[in-house]
Amino acid sequence: MSVQPQVKPPFSRTDTKQSEAESGSYPPVEGFLMALGGHTQGVGRTNEAGSAADFLPEERSLSALKEAAAGCRGCRLWEIGTQTVFGEGAETSRLMLVGEQPGDQEDRAGRPFVGPAGRLLDQALEEAGIDRADTYVTNAVKHFKWQARGKRRIHQKPSWAETAACQPWLEAELQVVQPQVLVLLGAVAAQSLLGRQFRVTQNRRQLVESDLAPAVTATIHPSAILRGDPERRKEELAAFVGDLRFAAALI
Repeated sequence: MSVQPQVKPPFSRTDTKQSEAESGSYPPVEGFLMALGGHTQGVGRTNEAGSAADFLPEERSLSALKEAAAGCRGCRLWEIGTQTVFGEGAETSRLMLVGEQPGDQEDRAGRPFVGPAGRLLDQALEEAGIDRADTYVTNAVKHFKWQARGKRRIHQKPSWAETAACQPWLEAELQVVQPQVLVLLGAVAAQSLLGRQFRVTQNRRQLVESDLAPAVTATIHPSAILRGDPERRKEELAAFVGDLRFAAALI
């Protein structure tokens, strides 16, 4: 007899007024729960500070969204990023992976997950029996946030406001792709969609109750493996592959 995956109860999303300084995390997204019905409820709270909502095209297709996102000025990250890095994959993809933001190599190439973390993701997907060509990959934030350290551009975590400003693009991607399985990679992606109380380390390889997709689950971002203890890298990679196999079994 097969064992049914455990479904976690929905997380509280009552923290919208808590300041970024107080919470140190990311905005809950009530609007996402209405996005699949064609609504953008919740986007309005970011309009005063700027939002991608003003740049969304009338046509809802990935090609139209990508073209419109190239000119997005919804937050100030466009001023430091080389270009918008939109999602990549087919509209018919049943598995959607959402990370934090593009890195240095993604910013230069204009494609998501092509740097070191992307290559590790490709390896893990292959070991899990998933063809990346059958997935849709994107990020919660579409521009690279960085600070200079000598000649290097060092990743900086996007702020509450920056993540919120970019929400309409992810809403639109979810609406178009309508994945069977949604995999959130890392705390930024998971907390932006499921609320600041969500903890990836406590909820890996679990189903999370959500209207975002028929099956929603979370795991670490592959960059966490690269930044972690080298002696534990093989172990962490194996666990990550196991998380992706869990997701694949849900399709």
